[in-house]
Amino acid sequence: MTDTAGGTQEHKAEGRRSAARVLLMNPMITVARHPEELALIRGHAPELRRAFSRLLGYQLVVESTFARLLKSPLSSDTIVRPAFAHNDKPFTARTYTYLSLVCASLLSPHTGEQILMSSLIEQVRADAVTAGVTVEDTGSERRHLVRAIGLLVDWGVLSETDGSVAGWEHRQEEALLDVHRPLLPHLLTRTLRDVDDPTHLLDGTDPATSEQPRRGLRRKLVENPLVRREDLPESERDVLSRERRELTRVLDEWFGLVLEARAEGLLAYDVDEELSDVRFPGTGTVAHTALLLLNALLDELRPTAENTVVADGRVVPGALAPWPLVSSTVELLVEQYGGTFAKQYSANADQLQSEVVDLLESVCLATSTDGGLVLHPACARYRPEPRRAPARTRALRRLETDDSYSLFPDTPLGDQETS
Repeated sequence: MTDTAGGTQEHKAEGRRSAARVLLMNPMITVARHPEELALIRGHAPELRRAFSRLLGYQLVVESTFARLLKSPLSSDTIVRPAFAHNDKPFTARTYTYLSLVCASLLSPHTGEQILMSSLIEQVRADAVTAGVTVEDTGSERRHLVRAIGLLVDWGVLSETDGSVAGWEHRQEEALLDVHRPLLPHLLTRTLRDVDDPTHLLDGTDPATSEQPRRGLRRKLVENPLVRREDLPESERDVLSRERRELTRVLDEWFGLVLEARAEGLLAYDVDEELSDVRFPGTGTVAHTALLLLNALLDELRPTAENTVVADGRVVPGALAPWPLVSSTVELLVEQYGGTFAKQYSANADQLQSEVVDLLESVCLATSTDGGLVLHPACARYRPEPRRAPARTRALRRLETDDSYSLFPDTPLGDQETS
């Protein structure tokens, strides 16, 4: 009886954890696009609502046809994730403008459960005039508009019933769209009722949570690839020092994350390597070049645990790679491996360098300064290791045999373990 009860509780806990991970990866789940995931979330909705509110300060809305995780405003040190079009290009300011106009048009009382693509665009243009936004019927403008509508299709706010959104860009082909109206009011994480200035929507300060360091620290660890110790306020450092064991338990129990900490920073690591929208190491020319660049720069700089750099007026741990060194190294990599690179990069080292730096910054491994690229000690984690076991096997083996397993391996750049 006890074994059965224990197994049932373990099964429920695994279900809650899986549902929480789904919501962290996809804060907008609809029955049309993710029926199984929505069923899982609905089955654990009461516990998930309480946990997200208590642990992270997030509001979870669960209805019969959708689930929406409304996250608190980002802190200033959180890496901003842009929206991407289907060609993997980030949204521009113009695309975001159209996204806002489309959402406003869908919320119009005249918009029903279905709408023609042509009618939606007419409404967008009418709303643009009211808002004082100039729009034109050009190929470039249509491209931004189609990308914005395409994102709403990806989110499940719109569904293509007849025809496709993409057909409008070049041929202005008609399409019939289903509108998921119950989800529309929950697109924004903040109500516009009390917002006087657009910057308030992007303000990372939240009076309701500013005096809760436990919640703030948990949120950073769940959302950021790497939390730099120098970015933590004193209150959150105090929580880490006194409650690290409890923090470790909560992150594992609810999100399946392993807390790794050293003197330079912290990481809530997913052993299964699934809970991330940016994979690093990853596939493709940019990801491969980023790994090669880190290895080459660390070999050149030979940093030690005592290395520090002045960045943004602060002394931070890490090593500075001057821009001429970064550029010459990327050019050398193109010369050596360009035959295997995508053509657009083998012929344009500057573009490759820009995208590599963006990738390293997006996973908090590097910071751009006027003087060069500051490499965080966590870069040592990605030094080549011969005959490496698969990631999950390697991580589990270390966890089973060594309680001090950390983000930073025993290499010169990161060998100071947090006490």
